[in-house]
Amino acid sequence: MRKLGTVDLEILELAINENGKFNENSLENSELKRLGVGKILDSLASLKDRKLLALNDDGSFSITDIAREILWSDSVPTWAKILRLLQIKSCTLGQICNILKSTKEENLESLEKLRKNQFVLMSPQRQEEKIIKVYDILPEGVEKIDKTEQEGFGNQILDNPKPEIEITSMLEEIIKEIKDSQMEQIKKDTILEKVSKIKDKLEI
Repeated sequence: MRKLGTVDLEILELAINENGKFNENSLENSELKRLGVGKILDSLASLKDRKLLALNDDGSFSITDIAREILWSDSVPTWAKILRLLQIKSCTLGQICNILKSTKEENLESLEKLRKNQFVLMSPQRQEEKIIKVYDILPEGVEKIDKTEQEGFGNQILDNPKPEIEITSMLEEIIKEIKDSQMEQIKKDTILEKVSKIKDKLEI
């Protein structure tokens, strides 16, 4: 897979939203204008050099098939698209659905399997008095998606996790929630110590 940065992703997503083609007006009317002309031009040139965008005769840009293969191809499983996306940035479920142009149901199913296999971590975060779930890729998830580059998707089926892996995933999420909570540090340390003892008892 061609590695993408957050700005690369934003530009390619704009192309997808504009039916594969965008121009200067599209950029001006998008959130990308906050970056300034210089940054946008550099990013467009980089995407063109990597054959992810093609420059048209009228000065507009079109997304290439190579770029579509990264996150928007039917030949790529949903779980792999999610891992690729989370390699670029952390996302909520809504962001995943919007960027990948896929349904909440299929993304939730894949996210649950990814989480139980310890490929992604779900973290509750407070934003504007609301608790939202944010997904991050874990090192095991990076390793999983990197394997597909050499072996393809046929040999990288996303199985249901072994019980011990699922338990470990749940404990890691509990640890994360405790660390991010607003309770007193002494109480945090006491609870974390108990969770650590549970892990030791389970030998996982």
